[in-house]
Amino acid sequence: MATDGKCEFQIRIAPTSATQTTEKYVPLVVSWNVTLRCNLKCSHCYINANETNLVDELSTDAAKMLIHQITEVSRPLLILSGGEPLLREDIYEIIRYGADRGLRMGMGSNGMLIDDEVARRLKDAGMWTVAVSLDSSIPERHDEFRGVKGCWGHAVNAIKALKKAGIQVQVNSTVTRQNYDEVDDIMAMVEDLGVDNFHLFFLVPTGRGTDIEDITPRMYEDMITSTLAKTTKYKLNVKPSCAPQFMRVAKEQGVDMSRWVRGCMAGLYYCRIYPSGEVTPCPYMPVSLGNIRERSFKDIWFNSEVFKALRDFDQLKGKCGLCEYRDVCGGCRARAYGVPTEHMDFCGALHEPTEMQGDYLAEDPWCIYQPKAYRLESNNSKK
Repeated sequence: MATDGKCEFQIRIAPTSATQTTEKYVPLVVSWNVTLRCNLKCSHCYINANETNLVDELSTDAAKMLIHQITEVSRPLLILSGGEPLLREDIYEIIRYGADRGLRMGMGSNGMLIDDEVARRLKDAGMWTVAVSLDSSIPERHDEFRGVKGCWGHAVNAIKALKKAGIQVQVNSTVTRQNYDEVDDIMAMVEDLGVDNFHLFFLVPTGRGTDIEDITPRMYEDMITSTLAKTTKYKLNVKPSCAPQFMRVAKEQGVDMSRWVRGCMAGLYYCRIYPSGEVTPCPYMPVSLGNIRERSFKDIWFNSEVFKALRDFDQLKGKCGLCEYRDVCGGCRARAYGVPTEHMDFCGALHEPTEMQGDYLAEDPWCIYQPKAYRLESNNSKK
C-alpha cells in the first residue's frame, strides 16, 4: 500500500499568496487516492488495496478537470496516494498538469517502483515531496508488515534515489504494538538517511487494519508525549499524525506550534478524494459528500452540510465540546465516527450522510485528557 494511503505531509502550513482568500476555511492539503491498485499487501491497509482492485478511477481528462476545480478554491498541496500511485500510466502527466497550475505536488509511495530513473522523472514532472513508508529499522519486520519480502530494501533505496534527485523526502511510520518500542530506532535510522520529515501515524482501525491489535489510549498519549519530546534530539521535522492531541501536548511542553494549523484538519483545511471522485473529510471517515463528476469541488467544499458542521466547533459533543483545547485540537473526527461502532471496511462502500453509522461530532474515544470544564461539570454533578 502506498504509504497506506496516508495523506498528511509535514509542511509549514501558512497560507501563501496562492491560497489567500476571503474564506476562512480553504483546503491547504488535498489527498487523492488516484488508484486502489497496489503491489504490496500491507496488513494495516485502510483502503484494502491490492493488485487487481480496479475501482472506477478517474480518467486522465477527469483528473485534469479535478485539478482545475481544486485551483478554483485554493492552491493546496495535492498528495497523490493510493494504492500505489506509480501504477497509473498517466501519473507523470497528472503531476505535470498540477505543477503547471501552481499546486505543490506530493506523493505517497511504498518505494517499490522508485529507482534513480523514476526519481528523475518525478522531479522533471514537478514533484515537490514524496513520502515513503518505513515501519521498522529491522528489514524482516517491515517486510512482514507490508506483506512482500524485500520491500524494506526497496523503500530505503527509494529514499536515497529521491534525495539524489532533489526531491523532499518524508518517512511515514505506522505505530502498532509490534513496533511501539522501536520508534526511537526508526527515527535515528531515517535521520541517518537524510530524510527531511518524519510522520508517526497512529492507526485508525479500518480496512485490513481492523485485524491488528491496537495500542491503548494510554500508550497513544505516552507516544505522542515522548515523540514531541524528541523534537530537539533530531534534526528531523517530527509530527504525530491521526493524533490531534499532539497540539495540546505541544502546548504543554512549550513546543513551537506555529508550524501547524490545527490537530484535526478534516473538513477545515483538508479532505480526501476517492479514486472514483467521491470527496470525504478524511481517508478514515468514509462519508461521501459528493462526486466531482456530478458536482464541482468548489460546491462540495463550501456547501456540504458535513463540512459546515466540522467547521462549527460549537457542535462538538462530550469532552471535545467542553475542552479548552477545542480550537487547536478538535479530537479525531474519524475515531469519533468509527471506533464506537463495529469495525467496518471503511472504503468497501462509502456512506451517504443520511446513512452514517457513527457520530463524527462525538468526543474522541481515544483521548484520556479531562478538560477543565469537564472536571468542573463532573464535580458539580456530584454535589
